[in-house]
Amino acid sequence: MDLVGSLPYVRVASASAEGWQAALDLIAERGWRRRRSEGETVLPVPRAESVLSRPAGAYAECPELRVRMTAEVLAIFRSRADDEVVFVVDLRELQGRKRLGVFRGFLREIGRWLRKPVPMDPAGDYGHPVLGFDVETDRVVLLADPQVR
Repeated sequence: MDLVGSLPYVRVASASAEGWQAALDLIAERGWRRRRSEGETVLPVPRAESVLSRPAGAYAECPELRVRMTAEVLAIFRSRADDEVVFVVDLRELQGRKRLGVFRGFLREIGRWLRKPVPMDPAGDYGHPVLGFDVETDRVVLLADPQVR
């Protein structure tokens, strides 16, 4: 079952191929387990510019990079655009204080590394973040009142 379309999006806007490469470098440096695939085919992790410079329609399916911060917490990066780093998470994997702490640490690491905000939009509500890394406070913060939604 492909849940990617119904998961919340986490993004780093105004990121270039260099931003994507910085994210890939962070993932490698931290030693997070990663697996890149296109459909069912497992591929090596390339340099960002080689993935982002592909011609439109070059892939039947959008390549994805699955990154496991821990055995229980997964982020799925999709290279659909070269102007923002985008990944999704399954909220069911973030149940409990420990797992949520791992995810918050992941957002903080990415935000600090790229020196950019890292907002998370609810599924189907792009552009209305509820949680994210704030560069000014150097913290993961609530960006919307959960009672208002």
